[in-house]
Amino acid sequence: MGGVFWPLLGIVVGGFLAVQAPVNAELSRNLGTPVAAAGISFFVGAVLLGLVTALMLATNSAPPLNWRAPPPWTFVVGGVLGASFVTCSIILAPRLGAASLMAFLVTGQLIAGLLVDRFGAFGMAVREISMGRIAGAVLLLAGALLIRFA
Repeated sequence: MGGVFWPLLGIVVGGFLAVQAPVNAELSRNLGTPVAAAGISFFVGAVLLGLVTALMLATNSAPPLNWRAPPPWTFVVGGVLGASFVTCSIILAPRLGAASLMAFLVTGQLIAGLLVDRFGAFGMAVREISMGRIAGAVLLLAGALLIRFA
């Protein structure tokens, strides 16, 4: 798969987030609580991923799971971060609108990504924070503010 496929997939999946937040917000509105909506979202996702994992293991298209290799904290932290992200997205979507929410989420992701890269956190390669990267983050923040307030 060429050099265009992966970036395009990233754009498509980013679009999923823009749709997921309002869909989950609608579920929350009808259920009466954002935490229940987030729980259902995670439950359905977990069932789907469990089925896909089982299928991949059954067809030998994935290596056997090595439950002892990951540090214990990695079993928890990703889920806590994901649950926080989805719950806050559900709460923020009707308050900010889908476009503003996505702009601020991407800004936060970029800033966190710059820090992860800078310190090589979680096994990532160290990448310096250049003036160009800082300018990109500032421009993204400015764009997010324009989308929200202009």
